[in-house]
Amino acid sequence: MSGDPDPRYVLHRVTPSEWVINDRRYESHDPRHVVASVYEYADTEVEVVWLRDLPLAVRYATATEVLEEVTRVQDSSRATRPIAIPHLPPLLSN
Repeated sequence: MSGDPDPRYVLHRVTPSEWVINDRRYESHDPRHVVASVYEYADTEVEVVWLRDLPLAVRYATATEVLEEVTRVQDSSRATRPIAIPHLPPLLSN
């Protein structure tokens, strides 16, 4: 993890075998606040139910690994500046 003192995504344990990942950009009453539910599938595996359209796996080794993956994917999507599109003058009509 980056060690960000105020991370956008946080992992909250709900039960001994269930977690949720929250997006702190949204208020808790906003449906977009919960990104995923993570369930312990086995001692060394968790299963994820994504509540957002993210191109990520449904099984990971740990809940922390899921959080790291969400953070990595969301941060990388904003890592580059917008690409400038050259504008051409209008064609002259004869």
